[in-house]
Amino acid sequence: MIGRLNGTILEKQPPALLLDVNGVGYELEAPMSTFYQLPAVGEKVSLFTHLTVREDAHLLYGFYRDADRQLFRALLKVSGVGAKMALAILSSMSSGDFTNCIQSGDSAALVRVPGIGKKTAERLIIEMRDRLSKLGDTGTVSFDPINLGARPDTPVSDAISALTALGYKPQDAQRMVKGVEQEGMSSEELIRAALKGAAS
Repeated sequence: MIGRLNGTILEKQPPALLLDVNGVGYELEAPMSTFYQLPAVGEKVSLFTHLTVREDAHLLYGFYRDADRQLFRALLKVSGVGAKMALAILSSMSSGDFTNCIQSGDSAALVRVPGIGKKTAERLIIEMRDRLSKLGDTGTVSFDPINLGARPDTPVSDAISALTALGYKPQDAQRMVKGVEQEGMSSEELIRAALKGAAS
């Protein structure tokens, strides 16, 4: 089991991340809550990881905080919730906000996350209540937008691609980004603003 990686960031293209660890490039997927905390391309970072082994692939997920990894693992135990949905949840709201949704039974907020319908939201509330109390610190982390690094695509197309990868339909992702776009915004700022708008 790969539990943690220390290395240099080679590429950032949400939700994908390429990390160089002593000459070996590890491909990871990470929620936006982690991307907001990452340093620039070329700098070193330490990430907690979760490895999923399937018949057709070995998938590695990276998290800036161990609390987020614990929440991700708890979400995977909920019937009908896979890794993609768990990443979407951690990208759409902070772990603290998610905890508040579960404790208050706010299914309406959960339904705004792509891929979550009313039944799945109700199942999350029921199954996660006990699990959250065992996770310990799932407090809110402040998300400071950080430059994703130089890439040939525009910030708008980067943001739309990231939202699509998180489960939003392409036309919805485009509408969300266009609705918050302002001159000079980085792709990460666009993603953050679009997700915030979707949650309100």
